[in-house]
Amino acid sequence: MYFKTFFKTDSSHTTILIRFLVGLVFLSEGIQKFVLPDIRGAGRFEKIGLPDPEFLGNLVGGFEIVCGFLLLIGLLTRFAAIPLIIIMIVAISVTKTEVYINEGFWELLHGSRTDWAMLLGSIFLAIKGGGKWSADRAFTLTDAYGGKS
Repeated sequence: MYFKTFFKTDSSHTTILIRFLVGLVFLSEGIQKFVLPDIRGAGRFEKIGLPDPEFLGNLVGGFEIVCGFLLLIGLLTRFAAIPLIIIMIVAISVTKTEVYINEGFWELLHGSRTDWAMLLGSIFLAIKGGGKWSADRAFTLTDAYGGKS
């Protein structure tokens, strides 16, 4: 019974749009942290002053790849959204504070629009689940003996 609760989702037809948007962006950003480490991964983390940038770049990139892929297929959607929410909160607070101080409120809003979209999209998926066309939904429709509930 607990297993089904973990995968519980609504039957929305449109959640797939948010899943695909958020999943594709995180998946591609994660891959770029490994393909372009100097500008997207460890090099970027070092430039903004994060400790142990090599480790953090690989850790964040790995989470973005795995969780982005899980969102794309709608598997463990709520669980996969949680690390992405944390990543976006840290990203906004670490990278956008300096923008606000040096360039002002409007530049902060302009420069963080994608960050906010990814944060809110991840929060949406953590609340709603994967939607009608997700692997999560398939798990909630099948009981322990393989029949439909």
